[in-house]
Amino acid sequence: MLRHLIRACAVATLAVAVAAPAVAQSWPDKTVRLVVPYPPGGNVDGAARIIAAKLQDAFGKPFVVENKPGAGGMIAGETVARAAPDGYTLFVAANGPLLFSPIIFGRTPYVWSKDFETISSISFTPMVLQVYPSVPAKTVADFIALAKTSDPKLIMASPGAGTTNHLASELLQKLAGAKWTTVHYKGNAPATTDVLAGRVQFNFDQVSVALPYVKDGKTRALAVTSATRVPQLPDVPTFQEAGFADFEATTFTGLFAPAKTPAAVVNALADALAKILAEPEVVERFATMGSEARAMKPEAFHAYVAKLDARWTQVIKDANIKAE
Repeated sequence: MLRHLIRACAVATLAVAVAAPAVAQSWPDKTVRLVVPYPPGGNVDGAARIIAAKLQDAFGKPFVVENKPGAGGMIAGETVARAAPDGYTLFVAANGPLLFSPIIFGRTPYVWSKDFETISSISFTPMVLQVYPSVPAKTVADFIALAKTSDPKLIMASPGAGTTNHLASELLQKLAGAKWTTVHYKGNAPATTDVLAGRVQFNFDQVSVALPYVKDGKTRALAVTSATRVPQLPDVPTFQEAGFADFEATTFTGLFAPAKTPAAVVNALADALAKILAEPEVVERFATMGSEARAMKPEAFHAYVAKLDARWTQVIKDANIKAE
């Protein structure tokens, strides 16, 4: 009896070991969907379209981008979380839809750490604190001093509650002990428009969006939110250089699969992205968007997302941020 049990276990183990390479060899044999939580245009959609074309070349099957905006990105996230874990429905996610929206909207159609497999990061996009030229602040220290003394308070243009832009503003208020008024807009475009018109004094904006306005003198950049200076704005210091050692806020895009997707498929995608995101042409395309193309192995990317989750969830709770 014991001998039969041992043999059965050995056969089962061998079957699993053989099945994993078989899955990798047979996948994909049809179209793979990359579900994006935003409309066409913008960093996340752009990142998805770059890798879709390259993954199609790598695997010889169509990789198509499917835009499913709404509910802070949760419509897209829920679509993928409920999909069959077979490698044919993937989530191109960013900080907000993956981590923040379930908290801010007060419902949890998915929990990232339980309902998704991390595959790889794709890109990282820093933001810049920019002010309207008439604001009498040339440095972050000037800006914080002004925020503490101005009456009426400075107004910050947010593209929406719970966006990385908004959370960066909340974190800076917490670290600096300063307060300003936050006005939420329905997207980044109208928020930036009001900064450029001088109707509000400042915002946090992705470098890719802000760069032409800073270059043309339509706004003044005070600091970038990345850990190191960005090549596109070499004279603009980081917040860490400006005295805020714990300040870093970067928008990531990454690739995720439904939980229980075979490891062979996850690893095949991760390996392909590692090669794709190191290609000079791809690096240049992301740089043009103001982003850094960078792959991370599944385990490292999972640890990175978990660290972000711990930090920003507390910021959301402290600021009592809710969807309106």
